[in-house]
Amino acid sequence: MQTPQSLLFSPQHLWAKSTADGLWEAGITDYAQNLLGDIVFVEAPAVGTHLTADHPCGLVESVKTGSDLHALINGEVVEVNQAAIDSPEQINDHPYKTWIFKFKADNDTDAEKLLSAEAYEALIKS
Repeated sequence: MQTPQSLLFSPQHLWAKSTADGLWEAGITDYAQNLLGDIVFVEAPAVGTHLTADHPCGLVESVKTGSDLHALINGEVVEVNQAAIDSPEQINDHPYKTWIFKFKADNDTDAEKLLSAEAYEALIKS
């Protein structure tokens, strides 16, 4: 299992990466995609949706089950990765390269509440 040190993580198995334009990319972790199995459907939050931390904002379905996407921090969705929607298996192939949506955080300091790679690894091992 991979856990890139450059990303932040939620206890609900999403990752976030700050981008140069002040936005955040969000996707599901390698651990989550491995548990789900072959991903066959992604429902991303619509552009303009206000995200509330820890609340469901989308859905990922696999051949095994479905799982809600939970907002990492408060913000507004500004872009959806249509390529991931059209070919959700990309998430299985490259979970940390395949972002699902981009958002603008209401307050970037809220990201301090997210987990480091080390803390996320400790969470999934417990």
